[in-house]
Order: sequence, then structure tokens, then C-alpha cells
Amino acid sequence: MATKIRLQRGGRKSYAFYSIVIADARAPRDGRFTEKIGTYNPNTNPATVDLNFDRALYWVEVGAQPTDTVRNILSREGVYLMKHLKGGVKKGAFDEATAQKKFDAWKADKQKGLDKVSAEVKKAKEDAAKKALEAEKQVNEAIAKKVADKKAAAAAAEAEAAAAPAEEEAPAEA
Repeated sequence: MATKIRLQRGGRKSYAFYSIVIADARAPRDGRFTEKIGTYNPNTNPATVDLNFDRALYWVEVGAQPTDTVRNILSREGVYLMKHLKGGVKKGAFDEATAQKKFDAWKADKQKGLDKVSAEVKKAKEDAAKKALEAEKQVNEAIAKKVADKKAAAAAAEAEAAAAPAEEEAPAEA
């Protein structure tokens, strides 16, 4: 039986949410599966992956073929790196502790990069909010100035209108 690691779609319309499943290659995309090993949510920034690392590693080692998207997900999560490191341990290139150290160092470096990206995204959002606030303040000041000018013009016209009858009465007395 040819086994695949693939995505099974869920979620509502226009909001896809996927389960990462082990399934027979002949089964339909959303059909029967052998085991669910995780979830993938592409709607968040960055995409959220919840993966049972040990089971994913087991299935990759026994020969389950992932789809292209799942291969990218597993690679980003470090499943293929761990498979590679375990191969090195089997060949005697280094021991299990060294392999685990290398994997932990890679994971820490990757987490540092993700934290940096999320900080940049947060800063960009804050900057955009500040720019929008400044633009709104400028628009409000312009509107307030127009309203003040309009009120001043109306007050001047009212004063002229009040002064005109007083001027007409003054020459009439003379």
C-alpha cells in the first residue's frame, strides 16, 4: 500500500484549515485516512503548524511520501533535518547527543528568526497606525479650520447686517 502524508481540508468557506494526515494514495483528499498527525492554519501570519513531531518522523522514516506542501511544512518543522541527523548516527558519523545538540541549535536559530519577523510585522503595524492617526489629525485640523473660517465669515456677515440698519437709521435722523 502506497502511503501519503497530505493535507485534508477543513474550515469554512474562504477560511481554509487543514489537517495533516497519513492516508492511502488512492483515497480522496478529504476521505479516509490512517492517522492524523497535525494541523496547518495558513490564515495566520506566520502560518500556524501544530505537528506531532515523533509520529511525522516515524512516517517519513518508514517511507510515506508527502505532497509538496506537506514536504515544505515538515522541512520547516525540522522533520527532515532530524531524519538526516539520525542517518548520520546510524552511519557512525556522530552520536545521538551530538545530533540532538545540532537539532536544538537549529531549532533555537529558527525560533530567533521567527521572533524577529513577528517583531518586524508588529512594528510595521504600529507605524502604519501612527501614520493613519497623523493623517486623520491633519484632516480633522483642516476641517476644523474650514468650519472656523465659515463661522467667522458668518459672524462678519451678521455683524455687517446688524451694522447696516444702524447706519441707515443714523442718516435718517440727520
